[in-house]
Amino acid sequence: MQRIIRKIPAWIVYLIGLVPAVLLFRAAIYNQLGPDPLATLENELGEWALKFLIAVLLITPLLRFARLNLIKFRRPLGLLAFSYVVLHFTVYLWLDRQWDWWTIWEDILKRPYITIGTAAFLLMLPLAITSNNASVKKMGTTAWRNLHRLAYPAAIFGAVHYVLLEKTWEPEALTYLAILLTLVSLRIVWRSKEKGR
Repeated sequence: MQRIIRKIPAWIVYLIGLVPAVLLFRAAIYNQLGPDPLATLENELGEWALKFLIAVLLITPLLRFARLNLIKFRRPLGLLAFSYVVLHFTVYLWLDRQWDWWTIWEDILKRPYITIGTAAFLLMLPLAITSNNASVKKMGTTAWRNLHRLAYPAAIFGAVHYVLLEKTWEPEALTYLAILLTLVSLRIVWRSKEKGR
């Protein structure tokens, strides 16, 4: 299995990962997103961001428990997660609020799910900017890894944003939150054990 994985180029992850966005925007153009196409587009893009965050956080457990080394796909998956967050946020800013910055600012202040979602985006921004080899060399491995631990709160904030957005205890949103809490908790436990050695 590992031999097959080694032969898969990382760029394929980007190619496959962008397919859902292309299909969603195509469906939007042809009015195939149901009675509330804007909300569907916005929500689906955000949900795909959560899926890619889960994929990123699954890489270490798969390595530890299944001896499946997918480390080379972590950066593409992380950048795809950020890309979907940007698309999700852009649809809100542009199509939903028509770049009305005063209304957007009021939303951020008054609506907790938007406040938390914006916080998740801001946490992911430095991660995307530094997701390159030049940043690793410039910052040093330790500082770079410490910075990229912001992915954990960003993932939790993203899931909480989704739960609050639904306004009711939707099973799907709660499932995303439970999965991400479990994956982040595992990382915290493993890190604590490593420090205690």
